[in-house]
Amino acid sequence: MATHLITGAGSGIGAAVTRRLHERGDDLILLARDAGRAKELAGVYPGARTLVADLADPDRISWAFSHQPMPDRIDSLLHIAGIIDLGPIAEMRPKTWHQQLNANLISPAELTRLLLPQLRVAQGHVVFVNSGAGLRAHAEWGVYAASKHGLKALADSLRQEEHPNGVRVTSVYPGRTASPMQVKVHSQEGREYDAARWIDPESVATAILTAIDLPRDAEINDLTVRPGR
Repeated sequence: MATHLITGAGSGIGAAVTRRLHERGDDLILLARDAGRAKELAGVYPGARTLVADLADPDRISWAFSHQPMPDRIDSLLHIAGIIDLGPIAEMRPKTWHQQLNANLISPAELTRLLLPQLRVAQGHVVFVNSGAGLRAHAEWGVYAASKHGLKALADSLRQEEHPNGVRVTSVYPGRTASPMQVKVHSQEGREYDAARWIDPESVATAILTAIDLPRDAEINDLTVRPGR
């Protein structure tokens, strides 16, 4: 039975992936920002373990992990959590930069660093759920896109560094997906939200599971998922 550590399990793509893995009986470790959220996730996914660490504060993740039982091996580390705040560069203060860089880039880097020993034992898989903004930056998406461009660089470097250890690394670049994040994006863009126009989170979950279930003789490095409508 494979063991998966998942961030962002509470909604959107993360919830779809977690539900699919739970239904097939895999061992889940769900990262929660606090004890209350951990209790909620454990109630939704019976049998799943939880770890508590706040992605908004990457400097304290190591401390948080040092006070909790850690798994001996991890078959896949799925970085799905993320935040977004749009606006022109001229109006983006350091606080906004720090918030998005912490959650979208620095915390995934720190989680990966801390969990690499377990991933090496399992010859596991690290999946970074990126974004179309990680490949192309548009007006008012600069801060978010910068965090996601950085996430691509992190994944590309990690792939080369960990290949000798048998650790696979995949970046997934979903287009606009029907999720709470997309509701916020439409609100900030001043547009009406219609979930039917965008990718179902289940479709992105299928792409992610395809990557982690691929036989060991192959590796998906980059996977772009675009709306089909």
